[in-house]
Amino acid sequence: MASKKTPLRAVPDAEQPAPTEPAEPKPLMTVSDAAESGTRLDELRAMRAVLAKAIDSETTSPRDLAALTRRQMEISREIEALRVEEAEEAKKAAESNVTDQEWRPQAI
Repeated sequence: MASKKTPLRAVPDAEQPAPTEPAEPKPLMTVSDAAESGTRLDELRAMRAVLAKAIDSETTSPRDLAALTRRQMEISREIEALRVEEAEEAKKAAESNVTDQEWRPQAI
């Protein structure tokens, strides 16, 4: 038996899915590399990756798990704060590139 096809329709704005944030790229640096030649954000991402591996490891003792997860959350907050700060700086830089021009009536 053939299945009944639903007709295609335009999706109203109210039904549009919310945009998702792109997944954060995996750190390309080790913590040592990031500390020596990367940015603070690179360093935090590398540390977060190391902590995530330790948290996921079956050999991590339960005693250490609480401290690792607490530090993981702190680093995630620091990363988010740096992202917000960078976004604000980029916005300010874009706004400061706009220059006011002298008004000329003959331009009308």
